[in-house]
Amino acid sequence: MAEQAINFEAFKLNKQLLNAIAEAGYSTPTAIQEKAIPLGLAGHDVLGIAQTGTGKTAAYVLPILMKIKYAQGMHPRAMVLAPTRELVMQIESVCKDLGKYTDLRV
Repeated sequence: MAEQAINFEAFKLNKQLLNAIAEAGYSTPTAIQEKAIPLGLAGHDVLGIAQTGTGKTAAYVLPILMKIKYAQGMHPRAMVLAPTRELVMQIESVCKDLGKYTDLRV
């Protein structure tokens, strides 16, 4: 398993994402983020269970944004499925907030 990260810089995310993370008010990764982000960045599938408000959405969105930022082509490169419209809207909001300094379309 990955070493515990004391801050988001330890994940080696690009400056655009780190700026958005700081602006979103994240200071240190939560437990789910410490475990899920390195796995997602390494290309592993991630299934995580944690309490509401622990940053689960950011835990899987950050690796996706990092990977598709450097992917080639103009075709859709990621698809997120969610069981309710409300959850889809929450995920979209997090994606837009964290990807705001990139040229990615959500």
